[in-house]
Amino acid sequence: MAVDQTQSWAYAESASQENVAIATARQAARDYGISSLSPATGAFLQVLAASAHVRSAVEIGTGTGVSGLYLLGASGDLSLTSIDIESETQHIAREAFSKMGIRSGRTRLINGRSADILPRLAARSYDLVLIDADPMEARGDALEALRVLRPNGILVLAHALMSGRVADPARREDDVVAMRNLGRELLESPDIRSAMIPIGDGLLVASPK
Repeated sequence: MAVDQTQSWAYAESASQENVAIATARQAARDYGISSLSPATGAFLQVLAASAHVRSAVEIGTGTGVSGLYLLGASGDLSLTSIDIESETQHIAREAFSKMGIRSGRTRLINGRSADILPRLAARSYDLVLIDADPMEARGDALEALRVLRPNGILVLAHALMSGRVADPARREDDVVAMRNLGRELLESPDIRSAMIPIGDGLLVASPK
């Protein structure tokens, strides 16, 4: 029997409290028309990074620093490399990190396209990669992420359900089809442990075997 989960999802989001720095970064994202991870999604990401003892993470899609703040809040030892094509919003993210008291040495913000930057990162050198950028480039980003991840590393694909559009077979927009195909590829790969998590806008979490 189908059950409407809308109330449960809303409750999960309302139960996730954000500090002032994250709330400020989230408002800045809204001002720039950027879709940030939801509060419950960010909280889950932070718990995931903390429980997996993540020390080095890559983020594709800096935005204004919302997801970066959650990742950096997982551990005082976590270092973050964050890639984005928008230098203006990266500047806002850098200010948000500073206001949170995060040492500058823990963050490396790189301005550029992920397709150009990711191939330059060393293989098997990172514990977690978060993809939160252009759905049309997500498959290439995911392939590079699997290359740079250490054994048992974690790949996190944000907005994996795209507000329910991915789950609707009638939706055939290019970005929706790209995300649907990537999700299916990761979930069906015999070489990857993976799970689709219907939280916020959807997360797909995967780990190479």
